[in-house]
Formats: sequence, C-alpha cells, structure tokens
Amino acid sequence: MDATDAQPGSFTIGPAQTGDISMSLSIQLAELFQVPETEDRKRRLHVGLASTADEVRALQRLRYQVFVEEMGARLDTDEPGIESDRFDEHCQHLIVRDTGTDRVVGGYRILTDLQAVRTGGFYSQTEFELGRILALPGRIMEVGRTCVHPDYRAGSVIALLWQGLARFMVINRFDYLMGCASIPLRHGTGEAFTLYRELSRYHLAPPEWRVYPKVPLPRMSLAGAVSEPEVPPLIRAYLRMGAKICGDPAWDSCFNVADLFILLPADDVRGRYARHFVKRA
Repeated sequence: MDATDAQPGSFTIGPAQTGDISMSLSIQLAELFQVPETEDRKRRLHVGLASTADEVRALQRLRYQVFVEEMGARLDTDEPGIESDRFDEHCQHLIVRDTGTDRVVGGYRILTDLQAVRTGGFYSQTEFELGRILALPGRIMEVGRTCVHPDYRAGSVIALLWQGLARFMVINRFDYLMGCASIPLRHGTGEAFTLYRELSRYHLAPPEWRVYPKVPLPRMSLAGAVSEPEVPPLIRAYLRMGAKICGDPAWDSCFNVADLFILLPADDVRGRYARHFVKRA
C-alpha cells in the first residue's frame, strides 16, 4: 500500500484497494482529520473525510442530484441515482454533514499523486495535456466533483470545504492543488469565452504552467447570452486564494460545461490557513 511519509503532526494516507469504495483510510485517521463544527443559523455543520462506504455513497447520491437532475448532465451511470466513475475508489472524499439531520450536504473528492498512479493518471488528464504541470517539482493533489445541496448554498458549506481542503493540503505537505473549474453553458459558449478572456487578463499562469485542452471549447452562441456574465462562485474562490488559470478552456460535453484548469501553489494556502488549522491537528 502506497503512503505518504509520516511527519510530526500529520497522518498517513494511502490509495484505496481496488474495488474497496471505503478506501484504505481508517476511521481513526478520519477522526483525526476534523474541523470543528460550524453554526449556520439553526444548522450545525461538520466537515471531515468520509470513512465508510455509506458516507461515500451518500455523497455520490448528492452528486447525482446536483449534476444530473439539477444541471442536466448526460452520464452513463452504473446504478440509478448514483454518480460515480473509475476514479472514486482511489480518492479521499471530503464531506460536509448537517449533524441535525445526518445528511451529507456538500463534498469534494481528492486524488493525490500517489493515488493517481493506480488510476493511470489524474482526472484532469482526460481533459487537458498536463505535461508541464506534472514536470513541476513537489507533490500535487487534485480536487473535483464539487457539489453543495441546493438548500445549503448560503456560503457556510463551501467555506467549510475550503477549510478542510486547506487542512489536508497543509498537513500532508502538498505543493500544489489542481483541478477543473466549470463554467455552465446555458446559452452557448460565448459567455465562457468572455469570462476566460476577462479572467486571463489578471489570472493567467506563466508559460511554464500552461496546459492544452484535448477538446477545445467550440464557439457557439445561443439566444439569452449576456455580455458581462458573472464569475461562478467556485472559480471566484479559487482566484481569491491565488490560483492561476493555466490555458484555454476545454469542453466537457457530458456535463455541458467549459472547464478551466486551475493551479494553486501551496504557499498561498499555507499563508492564509496554516495558523488556523494546523495547530488543531
């Protein structure tokens, strides 16, 4: 079993065994990785790593609700009401739970560089050519499949997820966080191109971090497009943290989104979050 090198104040995480959706992460390690509960008005929210197959499946059901039922993704699912793919069994799953209802209301999945060896690569490699990124020195973790229940989108859930990601990244000494950040294509691709053009003026990565989409976004405009589209909240959060956009958008036809590849150096996360989260380990 592959594992990270244990460091004082950290915990060791290895990739899951093939076919074992509960992952190799033990319940004890999941309990170590905790961020204190937060009050969202009348709700009590808690973030942590999923430690059982039931918790992972609860997140996969939420993903189906958000991506398929709400956003209209066209996916081939092996099981009704469950959104999953071949990467899931090798990932750690960060979940936010409403402790009052015991319902999973938000989540991220995390694929580390060591775990990616078992999958044959990162999910982002299915959309982008990442040669320059993978040549960077240091360790990389990939995040994706971000979702929040429609009743919990006031801000607390995504803030807790970011706290959890920062804690995971800092404690395990990753050097980069990367992933695909999506722009919905409700009115064709014109709005996505407009956003990319505007955001790249200030947030485009240097040439040595450049990636290339395997399926470039086609140019297609439909009625209803706006000239100044809003930046999706998740992309806005990445950019506020210091993430860079590493190249032209890719087209994900299954999810009907334009994906931007983002890269966030760990130094930016450490500077903002280490004082608050690492001391609780």
